Amino acid sequence: MRVYYHTFGCKANQYDTERMRQEGEARGARSTTSWLDAEVCVVNTCTVTNQADAQARRFIRRLHRENPDARVVVAGCSAALKASMYESLDGVAGVVEGHDPVAVALALDPPLPEKPVQIELRRSLDRMDMEPVGGEILRHRQGATRGWLKIQDGCDRKCSFCATRLARGPSRSRDPEEVVREAAQLARHHPELVITGIHIGHFGLDLDPHWSLSRMLAHLLERVPDVRFRLGSVEATEVDDLLLELMETSGGRVAPHLHMPLQSGADPVLRRMRRWHTREMYRSRTLEICDRMGSMGLGADVITGFPGETADDHAQTVALVEELPFTYLHVFPYSPRDGTAAATGSDPVPQRISGERSRELRTLAQEKGSRYREGRVGEEARVVLEGDAALTGDYLRVGWEGPRPEETGVFSATLQGSGEHLYIAWSRDSSLN
Repeated sequence: MRVYYHTFGCKANQYDTERMRQEGEARGARSTTSWLDAEVCVVNTCTVTNQADAQARRFIRRLHRENPDARVVVAGCSAALKASMYESLDGVAGVVEGHDPVAVALALDPPLPEKPVQIELRRSLDRMDMEPVGGEILRHRQGATRGWLKIQDGCDRKCSFCATRLARGPSRSRDPEEVVREAAQLARHHPELVITGIHIGHFGLDLDPHWSLSRMLAHLLERVPDVRFRLGSVEATEVDDLLLELMETSGGRVAPHLHMPLQSGADPVLRRMRRWHTREMYRSRTLEICDRMGSMGLGADVITGFPGETADDHAQTVALVEELPFTYLHVFPYSPRDGTAAATGSDPVPQRISGERSRELRTLAQEKGSRYREGRVGEEARVVLEGDAALTGDYLRVGWEGPRPEETGVFSATLQGSGEHLYIAWSRDSSLN
C-alpha cells in the first residue's frame, strides 16, 4: 500500500507525522512523495487559525479531485475539534481525533465501512510507553537534515485565543530516559536536533520527581554527544539561569537562538489574552538574556488586531519590538477560534486595520533582521546543510557555495557577502565540528 503524508502546522505536528509514517511502514505500508501515486493520503491538520482549517479542507478536496481513487485519512488538531466536518468531505475514509500514530496506522487499511471511521484518540503521547509495532521512539525524520525531538505534548495554560490546548489536552511529559534514547537514535541521522513540543517550558512539572527543561537539556548534552541541540518555542519567563548557562558554556552544542512568544507589547491586550506575563516582565527578561548571550537569534510571535486592541496598544507593541534585539518575527492578524474565550469577546478590530498593523510589524522585523545579518558579515558561523542552503546556529538561512561535503555534521566557516545575500564559501579546508 502506497501512502502519502502531508503536514500542516508546527514542528510538533511534523514530528507526529513522522511517527505516523514510521508506524505505517512497520505495518507494511510504503511511503510515497506523490499524492497522485498514493492509495491512501494522510493529512495531519492544524487548527491554530481559521485559515489553517480552511487550508486543510481545500487540500483534501484537491487530493480527492486529482486522485479520486485514493482514500484520505485525516488526523491532527483540527480533526480533534472538527471530526464531523472532515467526515462529510468526499474521499475521507477515516478521521483520527488527534495524533495517535498507531490509530493512524490502523486506519490506513480498515475494512471498507459505509461511512468514515472515527477514532476517538486525542492525545499523541498516550501510546508512547506501549511500544507499538513501529517502536516507541522516532528513528529519523525522513529526508531532512535536522531532526525533531518531541519532549512533551499539550498545555496547561489557558490563553484566550488558543485552540491548540483544546485539541492537545493537558501538558504531558515524556520519560527523560525515553527522550535520551530517542535523541541518541536521531543523532545517528541528524547533526542537529530541535527540542519541540506544545509547551516545552512546562516539561517535567507532571513527573515524579519533577524535572525541568533546563535539566533535560543538561541530561541530553551529557548523554548524547556530537549533535547540536536547538530549543523550540519557549516562554521568556521560563528561560531559567541554568538554561542560559548551558547555552553560554556548551561550545555551540546548544544553538544561540531563542524563539519566545510575545503576542502583544501592551498590558491591556495581554490581560485579555490571559497571558501570564506583563510587558515589563517580558522586556526585562529578554534584555537580561541578550546581555548574557550577546549575539544570538531572537524571534517571537505577535498577534495584531486582538479584540479591543487600540492604536495606543499597537504603538506600545511597535515600541517594544523596536527596543528589543529581535532578528525575526512571526506576525499574525487575529483569527477567532471556535470554543475559545476570545471568540465570544466584543470590540473586534476591523480586518483592514489588523492587516495594516501586521504589515507594519513585518516591515520593522525585516529591517531589524537585515541589520543583524549585515553585522554578521565576516564572522564565523556554525552551520548545518539544509538542501542547497545552510542554517547557522543563530537561525540565519544563508547560501552555500563550493563542493558539498560527503560527511554530515556541523561545519564552521566565515560568513561572506552582505546582509541581503549572506553565504558560506566552503572548501575542503573548512572545519567540521
